[in-house]
Amino acid sequence: MPGLTLPPFPDNIPTAPLLIIDYSLIRQGHEGEINRMWKAATELGFWYLKNHGTDAEVNRMFDVGAETARLPLEEKMQYEQGDTGASFGYKAAGTIAVDEKGTRDTVEFFNVSQDDALAWPVPIHRTYFPTVNTRMESSILPFVRKSIDINFKLMSVLESKLGLPRGALTARHSLQQRGGSEARCIRSQPRSDPLNETSAAIGAHTDFGSLTILHNRLGGLQVLMPGSEKWLYVKPLPGHAICNVGDTLTVFSAGILRSNLHRVVPPPGDQSCLERWSVVYFTRPAYNVPLKALTEESFLIAEAASKAPAGKYNTGETAGEWVSRRIKYHRLKNRTGPESWRANRGVEEMQS
Repeated sequence: MPGLTLPPFPDNIPTAPLLIIDYSLIRQGHEGEINRMWKAATELGFWYLKNHGTDAEVNRMFDVGAETARLPLEEKMQYEQGDTGASFGYKAAGTIAVDEKGTRDTVEFFNVSQDDALAWPVPIHRTYFPTVNTRMESSILPFVRKSIDINFKLMSVLESKLGLPRGALTARHSLQQRGGSEARCIRSQPRSDPLNETSAAIGAHTDFGSLTILHNRLGGLQVLMPGSEKWLYVKPLPGHAICNVGDTLTVFSAGILRSNLHRVVPPPGDQSCLERWSVVYFTRPAYNVPLKALTEESFLIAEAASKAPAGKYNTGETAGEWVSRRIKYHRLKNRTGPESWRANRGVEEMQS
């Protein structure tokens, strides 16, 4: 949390080769920087983002997370997500599976809907903790608005590189329609077993939506290197966010953009003795948007789809159904066996 002196990330651990993208150059339309972001989005699906201008808002979100975490568990459980596939609200530790065996997760988090934040004080999806309500206007809403601006700008760059009409992607994330976009605060407990450095706090997954912005201060995030079985840590860099492509952009682009597998494990080295906090923003399409390749709007996407098995990038689901299914079958109360884990999968099987 803010004010803590954190142990350094170990310098003897291999880390993922994320490109560092300068958001100020992206905003200026710098062709070289746009091409570097395109490389990151199509190859690894992850990149660092510097000069994003949200440090103050992120710090306030960490404070909201700490205040909420201190509430009694029985009070937090009054705002629980439930088991029907809803995402907004509180998720207690140990309520979702991290693998096919049904191993329990070790993190707690809460999600605040973009729709609820923008419409505040009128609830659209649900109500929230007192700690959220008192900080909605001063802390959460500014973070939401800046995160929307960043992700919409990044999507506008990607839609241009994909040969899509201007606004083709951003229109599918309309702020006037209900959707699954949300802000999240996450707390992971310190590693309980000093000999187990790879026990997943959050299991291997691809993100449900379009673009994710992660802010964290300790290690623990790992990405699976494409074409291998090698997991590498993503080293936190002060002042840098970590961005990644999610499933819906992979589907819309017929696999051109990469939604890569990642997981959260205990921080390495001396960092493992501390709680791990993260602040995340997930941008997802409006619920009613069909989740299929945009072949009629881009020659590049049509060409990519033509090289894939028929129907591979036509999910038969809306964006809302995609997210709800994946959340529902992560929940241990809905688990019947290994088939439940398989039912919550995203685009992993689409990747080469």
